[in-house]
Amino acid sequence: MLGVLATRDALDMARRDNLDLVEISPNADPPVCRIMDFGKFQYEENRKRKQAKKHQHSHAVKEIKFHANTDEHDYRTKITHVREFIEKGHKVKLTLTFRGRENAHKELGFDLLNRAIKECDDVSVLDQSPKRLGRSIIALIGPKPVRQGGAQKASGGAPSQPRPAVPVVRPPAPAPVDQVVPAAAPQTPQSVGDGHVVEPV
Repeated sequence: MLGVLATRDALDMARRDNLDLVEISPNADPPVCRIMDFGKFQYEENRKRKQAKKHQHSHAVKEIKFHANTDEHDYRTKITHVREFIEKGHKVKLTLTFRGRENAHKELGFDLLNRAIKECDDVSVLDQSPKRLGRSIIALIGPKPVRQGGAQKASGGAPSQPRPAVPVVRPPAPAPVDQVVPAAAPQTPQSVGDGHVVEPV
């Protein structure tokens, strides 16, 4: 922090160190500037944006589609895909679409999605309960949050070891009356040759 400087003085200081004078808060009063390597600053900002974009892309919302008359084999395959997406950190949108006469049996669609949600509840949390949307029923589930310092992480880490038992320390039993040692008689201070008094320890 160099304080409030004239622009010319700040530019001279930056040039002496082969650096740039960069205005980072133009709306402040007075404006805030920083002496830095502007090329390096641009590189770091671009790298942060790429990392944020990559992170956002890697956690997209995946969609798994069901039908009211999905057979058991297809259902098991879809549940396997749902669990794989959840374990990779993605959210999963469960969509069940009715076709033709299936619209007369909406309860079958709700039962199927609720069953799918229940079978994945060990690795997921419910973000949106099943609800009607046109000719479809939609639900949204996501991965469970990882607790720091928990007993077991979602990545499958080993559970923490139990704490060792704390030994019980009991106070010593009081001595019998006939074995009580009498307190020592107080000692009188002793004087030394230079006139100082030394108290006994």
